[in-house]
Amino acid sequence: MHNPNQYKPIPCGVMAGWERVGNEPVFGGAMGTVFDNYVIYEDGIYKMWYSWRPVTCIVYAESTDGRNWTLPKVVLTYDEESEWECSEVSRPTIIHKDGIYHMWYTGQVFARENQMSKSCIGYAVSEDGVNWMRREEPVLVPEEHWERYCVMCPHVLWDDEDNIFKMWYSAGHMHESDAIGYAESPDGINWIRYSGNPVFMPDPNNYWDMSKVEACFVMKWDGWYYMFYMGVHGDYKSAVGLARSKDGLLWERHPDNPIIAGDDDLWDFGGICKVSVVEEENGFRLWYNASN
Repeated sequence: MHNPNQYKPIPCGVMAGWERVGNEPVFGGAMGTVFDNYVIYEDGIYKMWYSWRPVTCIVYAESTDGRNWTLPKVVLTYDEESEWECSEVSRPTIIHKDGIYHMWYTGQVFARENQMSKSCIGYAVSEDGVNWMRREEPVLVPEEHWERYCVMCPHVLWDDEDNIFKMWYSAGHMHESDAIGYAESPDGINWIRYSGNPVFMPDPNNYWDMSKVEACFVMKWDGWYYMFYMGVHGDYKSAVGLARSKDGLLWERHPDNPIIAGDDDLWDFGGICKVSVVEEENGFRLWYNASN
């Protein structure tokens, strides 16, 4: 049966109560490709860790207003001797807990002779958020059929009620993942996957996210888990949608999705990717990466 919503035009701009601040990116330009940031707010300072493609590493910057940032400082580099992160490290997620910064990130090996491309999830700790000590082995590697040869884009929360780390991660193809899975860990290192993975998949009835869903940011607020996720539509253009869940496993999509899409007149018309969100007294701030 024909679905009248399946091929509706993708809306442009921001919806569902969000407002764009300015018409220019806060990073980019001469820096080249920057992507998949993670922001926290501490002691009057916004702290951002993000991926910097030209140097294939994770960098750090600070800001007092969320728009004007310090120059990037390299904080985690790829390891040329590694069997799982010798090509690039990227896509960090950060938790500051009990005086320690915890980072989970994507480590990648790109295809070469007798070696397929592969993505794994690594783990590092730091006392200051700048100087990191990484774990030599990944904490999550592709094992299940739906994960193919790629697990990446981790997002981790510490749940005080359940006393456990909770991770939502993307998996599938290397260039753009296919779906989102879930795992839990008592220590951030040893993870147990949910038996019903993946917990979030493309919806063939929604043209804007019918091909892939990935690169999520999850927050717990007012008794719900809220997931901001990247959806890829039938023509392989991306936008960001929102879903909510009571248990972090069964999700319902926002009726106004996508909530952030590229605007034909702006720098982000090529597609919206991963976001990072900070709750503030008068609402929320969100940073995203996009392409043109």
